[in-house]
Amino acid sequence: MIQNQTWICADNITKAGKCPVLVKNFDSDNVVRAELSITAKGVYYAELNGERVGNFIMAPGFTFYLKRHQYQTYDITALLKNGENHLEVTVSAGWYAGRIVSRFGDWKPEIIAEIVLEYADGAKEIIGTDNTWLAGEGKVVFSDIYDGEIFDATRAVSNLVPAVPDIDADTSNLIPQEGEYVVEREVFAGSRIFTTPKGETVVDFGQNLIGYPQLSINAKAGEKVCVSFAETLDKDGNFYNENYRSAKCIYEYTCCDGEQIFKPRCTFYGFRYIRIDEFPGSATLDEDTFTAIAVYSDMKKTGHLACSNEKLNQLFSNVFWGQRCNFLDIPTDCPQRDERLGWTGDAQVFCKTASYNFDTRRFFYKWLRDMKAQSERYGYVGFTVPGGPTPMAAAWSDAAVIVPWQIYTIYGDKTFLEEMIDTMIQHVEKIAEESEEQYTWRGGKNLRQFGDWLATDSLDKDRDGAFVTTTYSGATNPDFLQAAFYAYDTAILAEALEVLGRDGAYYRDLHSKIIEKFQKDFPEYHTQTECVIALRFNLTSDREATAALLSRMIRENGDRMSTGFVGTPHILHALSDVGKTDLAYTLLLQENFPSWLFSVNLGATTMWEHWDSINKDGDMWSTTMNSFNHYAYGAVADWIYEVAAGIGRENGSAGFDSLVIAPHPDKRLDWLEASIETDKGIVSSKWIHTVDGGVRYEITVPASARIIIDGKSKNIEKGTYVFYR
Repeated sequence: MIQNQTWICADNITKAGKCPVLVKNFDSDNVVRAELSITAKGVYYAELNGERVGNFIMAPGFTFYLKRHQYQTYDITALLKNGENHLEVTVSAGWYAGRIVSRFGDWKPEIIAEIVLEYADGAKEIIGTDNTWLAGEGKVVFSDIYDGEIFDATRAVSNLVPAVPDIDADTSNLIPQEGEYVVEREVFAGSRIFTTPKGETVVDFGQNLIGYPQLSINAKAGEKVCVSFAETLDKDGNFYNENYRSAKCIYEYTCCDGEQIFKPRCTFYGFRYIRIDEFPGSATLDEDTFTAIAVYSDMKKTGHLACSNEKLNQLFSNVFWGQRCNFLDIPTDCPQRDERLGWTGDAQVFCKTASYNFDTRRFFYKWLRDMKAQSERYGYVGFTVPGGPTPMAAAWSDAAVIVPWQIYTIYGDKTFLEEMIDTMIQHVEKIAEESEEQYTWRGGKNLRQFGDWLATDSLDKDRDGAFVTTTYSGATNPDFLQAAFYAYDTAILAEALEVLGRDGAYYRDLHSKIIEKFQKDFPEYHTQTECVIALRFNLTSDREATAALLSRMIRENGDRMSTGFVGTPHILHALSDVGKTDLAYTLLLQENFPSWLFSVNLGATTMWEHWDSINKDGDMWSTTMNSFNHYAYGAVADWIYEVAAGIGRENGSAGFDSLVIAPHPDKRLDWLEASIETDKGIVSSKWIHTVDGGVRYEITVPASARIIIDGKSKNIEKGTYVFYR
């Protein structure tokens, strides 16, 4: 077992950003099976006899290392040869000690490994990590998640000294791989090369993505290739990456002689464009020189969305790509700048959409177990997981309750819900402990109020009511949001306990008291988000009046939203819940700022952080916080699946056990279709407006279901059905 081995350290190379190589030479003969179990305090890249071991990019992934440190086991039989074998492991600081967590300080590069050789006669040989391994310098000169990679193909492994066993290092936190492997996926080839007005040579891959460019070149030893990365161009068509902030995103390659292919080993980039900053004079730059390789968690795609409106189809594509780009081992906020952390708020608003689009079970199970471990360590859930402690925040920390529940309702796994229930309880109890008043969540010593993050209704807007550039927290009262999410959490927790056969009465009673206080504290609603949350969380004492107020606010706003990260994922659902699906479609199809299609019209290929990351005049929102690859606003897709296409479940059911298909066509679309591959099979719903003014419905269900069309309900068995109304 790898847990019985010893961590070894390359203590001769501890400078920030440096990447030591740990080397082991060993003999083998007539081996019938061989396995390598390995992990690192950092990110590792292993090669056996010059061939890469496995396909896990950025192994061992990002976990709450203090309690949960993954290791991987690879079958290396095919890479072995009779006689001497040479294993090289390159280690970078990665998520363990890189600038993403340490802001750069010296680090302690360590690995732990075990090679198991099985021979034809049944004998086994175990090779562990000890002082017979050597540590030195390799071809990776520098690597960091934020700052990129420098690789010198002319260098040989050098300055080898014995590795130092770290006999006091803990191995009890080592766990086998839990999450999805991070792997190479789509390859973007045949890129467009052009010259900007500033005279820069730029390559456009046509898609904002996460991963890295692969270089294919014939060059001379010592010549260099250096590139820079960007998500967008400025309004004049020039290369623009000021929004990467302090992330240097270096890509520097020193060539050896002849034909060669290079791709980074221990980092990743978020980009659509690369600028050629240095290129060999002996080589030719053409469309085959660079390809872009997308890299993300190896999730199975399960969802499909399409309709007659090509702008909406682009939006659907942006939603899927936003998820791909931000599901690299953890649910990040963005993949390009000096952030890339597991923001809990983004995950909780998007987890339902995410789990329709892809099978996210292993992905979220692993992340939620890190949340659980972190919560046990610090006593609460903050606004990022994994990592060190961060303050609590309404709508962010509530991922502790919302995400496990959403994952349960989609996949129906009571066992995992039981695993997470103590974390859910702890979060609700922590709110009660921290709140300055009983039966609400108000204040607290360990609190960060994000408000309705990036809403466009900030009180500093133009006095004529015109929209201005978004501010950070919007106009929604943060105390309102804290109290609302406390109520929402207790309602979910009571139901979750009852699903598990436990008593939820205490939390149902608590929920009633929270609602009573909420209605006294917040008798009026002043923003769209306050109306939306009051409706969706069943907080309002007068749903009809609240629905009318929300509708009026939207109409007076020019049929536009003013919501941010908290309100936007719920706004279309809130409207449909009160019979205003036509107005929900109006928002969906709106093309003026702020809207989902505003960015589509400006060429977006992923979701933007701000509604106006670029405004209609081509100006950038800011350089300080302006990602063109955030997935949170992509949560709109769960409304497409559930309301527009009508794929839903009976109340109280989970895992698509009791399907209800209730489509909601709109005449502004000729047709729309959605499908989700469930454990029972594919469920799909399509509606088409026919030339004679009717609507044709094509519905496929993998098990018995109930269909509701025009208010009429019909029970059906497994199969494909066509209805005409």
